[in-house]
Amino acid sequence: MNVRIVSTDEVLWAGKASSVVVPSIDGDLGILPGRQPILAVLRAGKARVTAEDGAVQSFDIVAGFVSCNDDEIEVVVDNTGEGFGD
Repeated sequence: MNVRIVSTDEVLWAGKASSVVVPSIDGDLGILPGRQPILAVLRAGKARVTAEDGAVQSFDIVAGFVSCNDDEIEVVVDNTGEGFGD
């Protein structure tokens, strides 16, 4: 899967991954290759990306959203502390 984790002013991580776990408002959401398209709002927590080489990266999230379509995953984070909809 092609994954990008971006904030309002920078790309935090980009590359190929075998799995992504994000803290959605309904609970942790795991994304694996071939997942059906999804758009979800994120809550405060940690996102974890497992790269194809097995390395795990972790990112703190205050708020944001994740989009998944055709193994293209984009996680947009707002770590200003204000969050979305506040």
